[in-house]
Parts: sequence; structure tokens; C-alpha cells
Amino acid sequence: MPEGDAVFLTAHRLRLALAGKTLVRSDFRVPGYATVDLAGELIEEVGSYGKHLFIRTPRASIHTHLKMEGVWRTYCTGERWTRPRVQARVVLGTDDTEAVGFALGTVEVLPRVEEHTVIDHLGPDLLGPNWDAAEAVRRLATHPEQPIGVALLDQRNLAGIGNIYRSEVCFLRKVHPATPVAAVPDLLALVNEAHRVLGKAAHEPPWRQLVYGKQRRPCPRCGTTLLVRLLGDSDPADRITQRERGIYFCPRCQPEPVG
Repeated sequence: MPEGDAVFLTAHRLRLALAGKTLVRSDFRVPGYATVDLAGELIEEVGSYGKHLFIRTPRASIHTHLKMEGVWRTYCTGERWTRPRVQARVVLGTDDTEAVGFALGTVEVLPRVEEHTVIDHLGPDLLGPNWDAAEAVRRLATHPEQPIGVALLDQRNLAGIGNIYRSEVCFLRKVHPATPVAAVPDLLALVNEAHRVLGKAAHEPPWRQLVYGKQRRPCPRCGTTLLVRLLGDSDPADRITQRERGIYFCPRCQPEPVG
């Protein structure tokens, strides 16, 4: 699943392609919004919050979430699409550009004043201008017995981090992912590490993964063989879940908590 940095970069690309232009065509290929027509609307801005993306006109906010397979592509008007047309969920056209959202997990057209209802429940945005580390720590600390590797994925605590970066952050802080939140030696430092890592990935891509996806390879710090494990309620027999949701760590640098 794309993480906060990927959504942030997608918003940036769409902003360059669409902001300040007037829609001449809109096509929403999802139930509930198929009759919506935003032709004539000016695209004022494109932004993101965590893993949520918003394309805003004066009246409406087009809210999308990529989920597992979603992607936005931009083309010159009339250019052949590089993904199957049947996968298109949203098409936004200006005089010179087509932006197409393929295989999007969520598509909504909201009144602009109601956009906040989508994100009110989320924690601070790791890539947002109003990032609040203290609030993220406070939210994490409300579930002291929860494994930190699980808590970092909960977007209600802090928004934007996903499976890749929870592995990377825990490794960098030398914290085993099964460590209860209350037992993390310096929770604020871990939260600040998450902010640093996501910021670097978003502003200086690509992020070179240290441990994610590198099971059975040597730890870049001590040489011990890296491991991958599941946390939470996932089925250990589900290899897709193991690949997509497993958390990667070094058993020496990140010793498992006792008890």
C-alpha cells in the first residue's frame, strides 16, 4: 500500500499538472458519483493528509485514497493511457491535460466545507505543515500495552506511516516491533525519527530501505541475519499478508522484549 510519502509526491505532481486550470471534463466512474459534473470548475489546489489526497475546487473536494493498487497518472490531452481504461475511476480533463485515477480504493466528491470529516479522526500528519510530535506521542501513549509496531500503523495516532516505514523507524531506533508502547525507551525520539524518515522520503526520494523486504540478508549495522514476522491478528499462512504486512527487524540490534 502506498504510504504518506507516495501520496505527498502524487499530490505534488497533480498540483503541477492541474492547479490554476479549469476543468472541461470530469468523469467519475464509481457508484454514487457517476452523475457529478465539475466541468467549468477551477482547480484551486491539490493537497494530501496522511494517505488521503484532495483535489479542490471552490465548491468541491475530490477525495481519493489509493489503498493497495491505486495510482494517479497525468497525460497530455489525447495521449494514450498507459493503464487499462477499465481501471479508470476518475478522469479530470483540462484544455491540455488529463489526470486519471486508476484502481483507486476510495473516490468521493464532497462539499468543500465537509472535507474535514474525512480526516478529523486522524492523528497529526507526518508531512503536514502543522505536524505536532507531542500530540502523536500523547495518542500513542493512550494504548500503553499495544506493540509499537502495531501502534505506528494506526492512522489515528499519526498519519502517513505504513508498513515500510514502521520497519525502518523501529530499526533506526533499535526498538523491537513487539515492544509495548509504554516500554519504548524514548517515544518522542521514535516519533521524531518517523517524521525525519518520512520527510526525507518525500523531499529527497527515493528512500533506500535498510531492512524492509530484506529478510535473510545481513543487518546493515551488525551483520546478523534480518527476520520478518507478523504482528497482530493476520493469518500466518497467508503469504500475501506476510509479504505486505510483515515487519522486518534485526534480532540482535532490536532484542525482543522479555515477559
